[in-house]
Amino acid sequence: MKIDLSNTAIHWFKEEVDLKNGDKVRFYVKIYGSSPVQEGFSLAFTVDNEPIDIAVKTEKEGLTFFIEGADLWFFNGHDLHVDYNKEIDELEFSYVLPGEK
Repeated sequence: MKIDLSNTAIHWFKEEVDLKNGDKVRFYVKIYGSSPVQEGFSLAFTVDNEPIDIAVKTEKEGLTFFIEGADLWFFNGHDLHVDYNKEIDELEFSYVLPGEK
């Protein structure tokens, strides 16, 4: 599994969340909501500079984005792609099986 972020998503994190070099963003599972990979669950994020069990991470522009081992089940083998949609002014998460586009 991997995490991929677009340049516009990274810019959004820096501007809207006021992230600085060295900050860490954890993507985690929350109950309720919906996603194409798990019914009744959705994805959220928090700034978490004290990870416990990083299972997957990517580093871009001085920032670390990660998922804890306890949340890997949510992805059901999919990679996480994070983008920013300017029209709705929100992050968009997409889930792609390795090898698919």
